[in-house]
Amino acid sequence: MVAKRGRKPTGKPRATRASASLPPELYSTLQDIAKRKKVSVAWVIRDAAEKYIADQKPLLETRP
Repeated sequence: MVAKRGRKPTGKPRATRASASLPPELYSTLQDIAKRKKVSVAWVIRDAAEKYIADQKPLLETRP
């Protein structure tokens, strides 16, 4: 079976890579959280972004 371009063999879209510069204190805190949870810093950032977007959803759904 050949995977479609841009998709994993499971059919899910591939993740988009993003880059951001963070202050050293913030990154250090993210590392501490990741270490305690036994996950990657990327996982912590994705989790935080998902929660932030969920909190903003009512704002995104309203039309100006």
